[in-house]
Amino acid sequence: MTHLLSDEPALPGLIWAMRFDAGGRGRLVEPGEEVPALGRFGDGFVWLHVNLNDARVPGLIAEGRLGPPDLAAAAFASDPHQRVSIEDGQVGGVIADLAREAEGPEAAPERLPDAAGRLHFVLGANFLVSGRRHPIVGPDAVREVVAGGRPLAGPVALLETLIGRVAAAIGARGAALSDRLDGIEDHILDERIRQETRQLGPIRRDAVRLHRQLNGLRAVFHRLEEESDDLPEETREAAARIAQRLDALDRDMVVLAERSRLLQEELSGLLARQSNRQLHTLSILTALFLPPTLVTGLFGMNTKGLPLAEWDDGSTVAILIAAMSAAAAFLLIRRLGLGGQRGQG
Repeated sequence: MTHLLSDEPALPGLIWAMRFDAGGRGRLVEPGEEVPALGRFGDGFVWLHVNLNDARVPGLIAEGRLGPPDLAAAAFASDPHQRVSIEDGQVGGVIADLAREAEGPEAAPERLPDAAGRLHFVLGANFLVSGRRHPIVGPDAVREVVAGGRPLAGPVALLETLIGRVAAAIGARGAALSDRLDGIEDHILDERIRQETRQLGPIRRDAVRLHRQLNGLRAVFHRLEEESDDLPEETREAAARIAQRLDALDRDMVVLAERSRLLQEELSGLLARQSNRQLHTLSILTALFLPPTLVTGLFGMNTKGLPLAEWDDGSTVAILIAAMSAAAAFLLIRRLGLGGQRGQG
């Protein structure tokens, strides 16, 4: 069984810690190794990732072990609303991430991660403290990248990489939804409708939810870009780059949501046309069989004086009358133009 840093009394609730040297190379802090204190780490920096469900975390926040107490308390609060705060050149906030149901990144590969995850963070000059209440995609992806040897220049670059991974995951999910829409669109154009009605609803719902999360995420970094006079230039530039990338991604989500809406409308119109054709055909058949039904009903009455009752060929004559009435109804329908034209929708 893997020994977690959260089992160590030095920093309760800690999922992992990473030390970065002056060159930006990071490594995981091993169990039993001293967790570096924030603000005292030489030329490098440190990244702490915390499980905010741990009941001991509020005590760490009050002691200032996860950043400035007021800033950390605001950033690590349970409120899921996306936001950002600035205090003495340090940044705290809550941003969207993709949530997954299990700890393993491949636990349910057939299911897309939900867009309602939250990443809480406090960013300082030489540290980044992140936290989550449910498993999310971004931190695990960045940890693997850093463990693979990729250097990061500082905490700002680490946060930008985190947001980049979140944006990439959202973009990949949007691409998967777009591929589904392509198949549905082909079926609609070919008028080969199967389960498209049930498929379009969840796709549109997911696209709208992704847009909603991206809209809040964009607002956070646009605010950080506009209200960051007391922040270092590096942080302002990173916020501008992140906001620009999120703007482009959000436009893609808006297009995806609009496309799914238009396909729903087109599918509804196609189903309505098919229903109209079926009702039209049923109405024509009803009109054709109504006169023969009247004739057979007349000759089927058990009353005296029934026409043709004494004729040997009475049944044949009745059948001819029924057929002629149907033919007359058909000619009347054609004359009135009620039959439509072949190929009309």
